[in-house]
Amino acid sequence: MSDGMGCVYLVGAGCGGIELLTLRGLELLRRCDAVVYDDLIDMGLLEAVPAGAERIYMGKRSGRHSAAQAEICAVLFEKAQAGKTVVRLKGGDPFVFGRGGEELLALRAAGVPCEAVPGVSSAVAIPELAGIPVTHRGLSRSFHVVTAHTANTPDGLPEDFDRLAGLSGTLVFLMGLERLAQISARLTAAGMATETPAAVVSGGNAPRPAVVRGTLGDIAERAAGVAGPAVIVVGETAALELVSTVSRPLAGVTVALTGTDAFTAKLRTALEALGGRTFTAQRSVVRELTPALDLERICECGAWLVFTSGNGVEAFFRRLRALEFDLRRLWRCRFAVIGRATAAKLESYGVYPELCPEEFTSEALGRLLRERVSKGAAIYLLRSRDGSAVLRELLADAFDLRDVALYAAEADEGIARAAEARLAGADFLVFASAGGVEMFFQAHRCVPEGTVCVCIGRVTAEALGRRYRGRILTASEASAEGIVEVIVGCLKE
Repeated sequence: MSDGMGCVYLVGAGCGGIELLTLRGLELLRRCDAVVYDDLIDMGLLEAVPAGAERIYMGKRSGRHSAAQAEICAVLFEKAQAGKTVVRLKGGDPFVFGRGGEELLALRAAGVPCEAVPGVSSAVAIPELAGIPVTHRGLSRSFHVVTAHTANTPDGLPEDFDRLAGLSGTLVFLMGLERLAQISARLTAAGMATETPAAVVSGGNAPRPAVVRGTLGDIAERAAGVAGPAVIVVGETAALELVSTVSRPLAGVTVALTGTDAFTAKLRTALEALGGRTFTAQRSVVRELTPALDLERICECGAWLVFTSGNGVEAFFRRLRALEFDLRRLWRCRFAVIGRATAAKLESYGVYPELCPEEFTSEALGRLLRERVSKGAAIYLLRSRDGSAVLRELLADAFDLRDVALYAAEADEGIARAAEARLAGADFLVFASAGGVEMFFQAHRCVPEGTVCVCIGRVTAEALGRRYRGRILTASEASAEGIVEVIVGCLKE
């Protein structure tokens, strides 16, 4: 943070995940001090934000109106005045009906340095992802983007709306789903043929994706069940279906994720590579603690150091680095982990565990330690403050046991609020820990009907079973790969 005025960047987030974000936008997210975001932003984008940066949600919840524009501008000014680099993350492109111009002018008037960063507009991207080009040789040589949410007109449509019926290109309407019948009636009354192809596409980060095709005469009736936000396309290209011919097993499947950024990022990559759509329903923020680690004793007795997650491994080595501790002093220590992912994280620090159970559970790790470690040996459990009691209970009577809380997982309430509207459209909901189950139900009333829950292991599934009576699947391996395997297998049933 600098002593002077900071800077605000209005970044277009595009209409999907990080793959539709510009490199410039990603660069700014990775080095910002604060991010102010709206609804319908892919929560995966926030995983690029530095751990210590502020995440400020300014969107809707349960039908509540968005934050007033003046309130948003006030937050941007406040953070910039504090010397922060601020990313104002906006869906699509900031200047395509995104009120980015208003925010930029307000910031300039207040003397705040600011810059707009283009994004992929929903006017082009959402139809394209459904196989509808807005221009096509021989069918459309132009396209026109129109708001259907105009103030100070009787029906909310632009004053010169009737002139659109005489244009030869493709018409693209944004924010017009509630006025679809009026749009159709006005265009036909102005001379556009009722047989003109038309389509309604709800995609990108919309809660319930849908594609409905028809004609200007029947599109309002056909699209009656589509939930907003949606893009309306009118013109000859609306009849085209230039969709991808690549077959991917999770195409059209939406998976809601819970857990830490480290876990959801890995799972998101694996699911989206198979064609799945993902969003974060509940984000666990890892807050590292400052435990009193008796490093002298650990080194002298050659203690067993036991890790149950990659977060614990990272917190431990960061703590040693902060203490300027020489890792060579751990030469007598032995290491045990709960699973392959935790082992990989430990190995990234040049340390290879002696023990890792075949079944990636606390119970299996506890049994293995009892079988392989001399009775009375010093064992340090280096893990979350909210770690399962199972491991401690299995080891307490046989060893000199120390349960050390290296970190705590806390809920990101802004992410949960932003994801609330999208939960109803999730085909699967993934849980990575028993603590994550509790956080989810603190933020959300229930699991949507028809959603299949997938748990990383038996302990997590048992915790979910106490709160939810629907279908629960459990990964055979406690890893992102195990969860993906369960989801793909479920769809083959």
